[in-house]
Amino acid sequence: MVQVARCESMFRHDLSDGSVLRGKVDSADTGVMQINKRYHESTALKLGLDLENIHDNLAYARILYEKQGTQPWNASRSCWGNTVAYNG
Repeated sequence: MVQVARCESMFRHDLSDGSVLRGKVDSADTGVMQINKRYHESTALKLGLDLENIHDNLAYARILYEKQGTQPWNASRSCWGNTVAYNG
């Protein structure tokens, strides 16, 4: 999951202006683990988790991983093995 977080958000949850990181392709992708609010927000809220909170974003990612493995993040799969340092 470390590689997933690196590829999805470069380990960032918040931007320099304090706003929560959103996906470039889909703005519903939220935070460090780029959890899609359109699909997961209602379930997260039922669990008492706020996807805009870094701790809750990570907690929900763990729940997803335990149920579905890395499948929810397959779009970034090609990046997972890439260990080139980020310089941006």
